[in-house]
Amino acid sequence: MIGFRLSAQRPPDPRRVNDVVVQRFDHVYEVDPALMRDHFQQHDLPAWDTRRIVDSRWEHLAWMHAHWADSVVSGEELMSAEE
Repeated sequence: MIGFRLSAQRPPDPRRVNDVVVQRFDHVYEVDPALMRDHFQQHDLPAWDTRRIVDSRWEHLAWMHAHWADSVVSGEELMSAEE
């Protein structure tokens, strides 16, 4: 049987970013789970699963850029173009 102990993989306590956003890992923002409980059942995710999901998203984004983007514009470039 393959498994893990959730107690050994608890994510860090959330740090509040603003009224509706918390952050447990660097560069990973979440809607505050306390705000979501009335609308959706919340599940405990082990830390490794959160990291796996984030890594997969970066891989997907890189694939999309490689296959569909003529160029990639950073947020900083967009903000400076507005000014």
